[in-house]
Amino acid sequence: MAQIRSTAQIPSSPSSAHDPHGRSPSHGKLVTVMTVVAAVVVLALLSAFVWPGWALNKTDEVEQVQQQTAKEPTKPSIKATKLPDDATELLKAMPDSVLNYARTKAGTSETWQSASPLEEYTITYSTGTKSKDVTVIVGQWSDSDTAKKQYDALAENLTGKELKSGNVKVSGKTTGTYTVHADADGKQATALWQNDTAVFEVTGGKESVLRFYPSFPL
Repeated sequence: MAQIRSTAQIPSSPSSAHDPHGRSPSHGKLVTVMTVVAAVVVLALLSAFVWPGWALNKTDEVEQVQQQTAKEPTKPSIKATKLPDDATELLKAMPDSVLNYARTKAGTSETWQSASPLEEYTITYSTGTKSKDVTVIVGQWSDSDTAKKQYDALAENLTGKELKSGNVKVSGKTTGTYTVHADADGKQATALWQNDTAVFEVTGGKESVLRFYPSFPL
């Protein structure tokens, strides 16, 4: 923490200005300044170690992976594959790239056909190294309740260790929930979330999925 220094100038006072206890006005000002400085230091320590939690030496597995890969490139080294000419608005909403992952394949799919989505697509994102590829399945339903049912059904079938879960929020409003699981062998992972009428599932190597899904913009 940077040292906090007071720049207050303490004026000199004639001896006749001393109070009955022998303290000069300048001494009183010095005490006040030092008290304020001490309070600022205490508040800074409290805010760092109690409230936000950023200074605590505690990170979950997801955060550890994200920290370890923080120095990796954030822009792709390969070009994104163009979308089909008849791409729908949902497919067009899928980003060309996420960090250094570029879209290399996109098309309709029927993985969730039994849940009767209005649209469903499978998109592959790659860094250029096939072992790091991630696959995104996205489906959209007519209302958020139906999308939630599909999310719940998929989440119930996830196996392995749950690494993280919580709410999906857009502009401060909760629009769905998410869960992230590692497979039993700890090498693969799945990130699943619902955002209003859409459901997304990202699968791939654990490190790739944990790095990819938090930056996915939808």
